[in-house]
Amino acid sequence: MTDKGLQDTFGRQIRDLRISVTDRCNFRCLYCLPETEEASNFYRPRSEDPAPASATKKIRYHWKPRREILTYEEIVRFVRIAAGLGVQKLRLTGGEPLLRPHLPELIHALARIQGIQDLALTSNGFGFQHQAQALYEAGLDRMTFSLDSLNRERFLKMTGRDGLEEVLQSIRLARSMGFAPIKVNAVIIRGLNDHELPDLVAFGRQESVIMRFIEFMPLDAGKAWQREHVVSRQEMLNRLHQDFTLLPLGQQHAAETAQRWQHADGQGEIGIIAPVSSPFCGQCNRIRLTADGQLRTCLFSLKEHDFKLRLREGSSDHDIAQALKEAVLSKEKGHAIGQASFVQPERTMSFIGG
Repeated sequence: MTDKGLQDTFGRQIRDLRISVTDRCNFRCLYCLPETEEASNFYRPRSEDPAPASATKKIRYHWKPRREILTYEEIVRFVRIAAGLGVQKLRLTGGEPLLRPHLPELIHALARIQGIQDLALTSNGFGFQHQAQALYEAGLDRMTFSLDSLNRERFLKMTGRDGLEEVLQSIRLARSMGFAPIKVNAVIIRGLNDHELPDLVAFGRQESVIMRFIEFMPLDAGKAWQREHVVSRQEMLNRLHQDFTLLPLGQQHAAETAQRWQHADGQGEIGIIAPVSSPFCGQCNRIRLTADGQLRTCLFSLKEHDFKLRLREGSSDHDIAQALKEAVLSKEKGHAIGQASFVQPERTMSFIGG
């Protein structure tokens, strides 16, 4: 054990903590919690082979009982300990974090923890308009929204919710309020929304937001992910270069997840997050705390570290700090997507937190 804060065996210093505040979600995105007929039909192979059972059966989600979800007091205590070990950035996720009651109260408390320099929230945007002012006043720094399609019918197919206009209004409201920078994430899936890449880039320029395109990852509840659905970073770039002149931007920091480009006229930026075709594990400085208090040292971890038990059974701050250091020492060198040894985690993105 060293006194270098949260450092793993590969010399990576942990500065970024993602916190899922709920496992519940009001969307049913086909790359996370697919349950619609449209999702099943998309995953059904186009050949004569029968579809995998996981792609066609009705999936039932068993949300964690509220008593198993960390309280705000427990989250704040964990963050205060983590900040004392060098964590500087927080991102609140879900599920859909805006479904958690009184979320601005948690943000208010987290924003005032010494050492925290950046506090962001990732949301599908559906309920943002009702809480926007309270979130801003509580001390939230940045917003990231999910927007996988600009077409109403396709948006419904991908999310299971007819909510495109609400999401667009939320993005525009956040911009008008002064949240900056605003990032908008789109998961790109071959045969579904990959042809919308140019339109999404144009949307980003028009709305003065940063569009980020994410490769489709194996984190769906149906476990129907197939590599053939992945549109790689290079494919995305090749397609975009047909319509736009994009110039590469340098990384803002070594652990950044997205590779970035700007338009030649300087008006607008895009990013591509490519965990499948171009993993960025070597500089990863992130850990994740699930809504039920399990620490994950990688998005694709097969092992979790139980901190809810420690928080609820009287462990001292010192003991929790030591346990956190030990957990970080077990952080994986990287995931194994695409390798024969890869095993998809049991929990989906909704349960892990983005």
